[in-house]
Amino acid sequence: MPVDQAIERKAPPEPQASSNTELSIEGMTCGNCARHVTEALQSVPGVHSAMVNLDSRGALVRWSPASRRNPVALVAAVREAGFEAKFIEANAPATDAGARKLAGWQLTLWIGVVGTLPLMIGEWGFGLGTKPWFRWFSFCVTSVVQAFAGAEFYRGAWKQLKVGAANMDMLVALGSTTAFGYSAWAIFSGESGHLYFMEAASIITLVSLGHWLESRVGVRASSALRQLLTLAPERTRRLGPDGAEIEVPAADLNKGDLVALRPGDRVPCDGEVTEGASAVDESMLTGESVPVDKSPGAKVYAGTLNVNGRLVMRVVATGEGTALAHVIAAVQRAQTSRANIQRLGDRVSAVFVPIVVTIALAAGLWWGLAPDAAHGVHAALARFLWPAHPPSGVAAGFIVAASVLIVACPCAMGLATPAAIMAAANAAARRGILIRDGVALEKAGTITAVMFDKTGTLTLGKPAVVSVWQAATGEQRPEQSGDSEAVRLAASLGRHSNHPLSQTLAALSKVEMKLDNWKEISGSGIEASHGATAVALQLGSLRWLETSSVDISPARTFIEQWSARGATLVGLSSEPSLLAVFALRDPIKPGAPEIIAELRRQGQKVFLVTGDNQLTSTAIAKQLGISADSVFAGIRPEQKAQFVKRVQAQGERVAFVGDGINDAPALEQADLGIAVSRASDIAREAADIILLRSEIEAVPESLGLTRAALRTIKQNLFWAFFYNAAGIPLAALGFMSPILCAAAMGLSDFVVIGNALRLLARKSRF
Repeated sequence: MPVDQAIERKAPPEPQASSNTELSIEGMTCGNCARHVTEALQSVPGVHSAMVNLDSRGALVRWSPASRRNPVALVAAVREAGFEAKFIEANAPATDAGARKLAGWQLTLWIGVVGTLPLMIGEWGFGLGTKPWFRWFSFCVTSVVQAFAGAEFYRGAWKQLKVGAANMDMLVALGSTTAFGYSAWAIFSGESGHLYFMEAASIITLVSLGHWLESRVGVRASSALRQLLTLAPERTRRLGPDGAEIEVPAADLNKGDLVALRPGDRVPCDGEVTEGASAVDESMLTGESVPVDKSPGAKVYAGTLNVNGRLVMRVVATGEGTALAHVIAAVQRAQTSRANIQRLGDRVSAVFVPIVVTIALAAGLWWGLAPDAAHGVHAALARFLWPAHPPSGVAAGFIVAASVLIVACPCAMGLATPAAIMAAANAAARRGILIRDGVALEKAGTITAVMFDKTGTLTLGKPAVVSVWQAATGEQRPEQSGDSEAVRLAASLGRHSNHPLSQTLAALSKVEMKLDNWKEISGSGIEASHGATAVALQLGSLRWLETSSVDISPARTFIEQWSARGATLVGLSSEPSLLAVFALRDPIKPGAPEIIAELRRQGQKVFLVTGDNQLTSTAIAKQLGISADSVFAGIRPEQKAQFVKRVQAQGERVAFVGDGINDAPALEQADLGIAVSRASDIAREAADIILLRSEIEAVPESLGLTRAALRTIKQNLFWAFFYNAAGIPLAALGFMSPILCAAAMGLSDFVVIGNALRLLARKSRF
């Protein structure tokens, strides 16, 4: 299947000259951090939009077309917000940041584990908590954990504190420091009560474990993109002037170069086959598992695999001009985008940390200054919850405050949406489905009706003439109609048009008739003058001919018969007489009726919009399983958007599926625009979802996947809100120790990301 390459271009390496600028961001640890960075980037003059990805620690900034680009100001704005930023090259692997993040948290985790385990074994296993030597040992070990494993949290908290902000690092740092500070004061002052060095170290270790798990599954969620980035080979065989094969870096190829591909070679760039025959595996780009046969004239695409024959190809696109580069850019854009639903989490996160600190302070003062009242409330509730052993004395205030700070960390809330978007974007890319951004994914999950353009979408887009009516001879088969003047005129009129029907008629005769004043009228047909007397000719829809006062009644029987069979009818007139009518049939795509049935099973209403007359349209709809009252027939291209509006006015959220230039207005008007692989550049730019495979089976697959993704986002947000809503009061009332709170916080991250990763394992129905 052909893979088109009009996906939005990615920024070139030099940020000063590009419409996009990519940055690597250091210091982000939660959704609140990502929000601060986004706001900082969007405050820079000339920035159209900024998308920040917490998992990859990256940002994609789009500049307004007419603005002055100032990438240096972006770095300054991020630094002022309390984070660090640096430019990254357009071709730099997007997984580097994720891998570095994973390695960093793995080191932090090992330091925490090595320090925390001896404390747990000594205190819980051997009861050494009261031994003087073990208390001092615990102090020394915990100091190391705080200084090295806790450094990431303290740095993040300090950067945010300097700019008057707060994030998750602040909560972790405050919680761990509270437990450590009280214990250090107690050991130096000679207090004999329980010390909380183990709890302080455990907080750092368990939160680091949560971050490590988060980073690990984040890297896994980017697997499809990572595979795409490694598809194009680094070296290839260029043919010299004498035909000799010379191995060169793929980056050195230029347009027009000839490249030899042996069996097992990956295609280094986009090209056109000039010699040989082979099958090419395009599955990583299109999701199509069956290799595609290639022969001279066929297009091949970067990253695809030559299977069983030798090919020679001429380079037609390199670097960021290739289909693979556009697919990578589209996946990266989707992963770094933000859905509207994420704003809910952002608004909560904006005020979350100050509120939590206030609650922690209030709870600490309550347990420290009014311990009897606090213990009384705790005992009363323990009958309905579970037995717990809250601390007593001065320590109670410190430990309860630390518990509240730890359990409230809002990282699960920040991960709820981006984790699901990343997983869905990768799962879709594996199936040859490109989702433009998070907003498109969110819209796709709410669609209630699907409207199809007919030609090239539900049909193969390869019409054939099945019968011809001529005024002089009546109805004939195409091969019987001969090279009559009517056939020659129709072929000559259609030869200069790109419309599929015109090109089919042009193939009927090789004779070129002299025409003047040739003009194509979009959605209607072609007109020109012919001969010394400048006879006006028209070739186009019967509806258009009738509006031009052409009498089509002589062919009425022919028209009715072939319309009932689902044929498209094109008439030829010579002012004002009807010369011929051509019946063309564009076969329905294999499996199209099953796809329509699947959409209906999903609860979608299905509509058909076409320029054919009502009789022809109804016949085609019947073959597809679409009800007659859901067919819009005789529709001009510019009217398609109006019919999308009509369905939207009925309360439906409409997805429009099309492939032509004239579909762009309808794709824009629809709640969701879906462009198939053969779609024009304009149609793809207007679409929210691009299907790299031309089979429409990807339509129900994409809608089903996006609905699952939206459902996952809502589940994640519910879990994150529920966790915080339940955990904070339980910690404030003494039912959760700092260790249990840290473990619960890490578990909430794991649940949210694990739920998102289920999208990667979702099986296709087709």
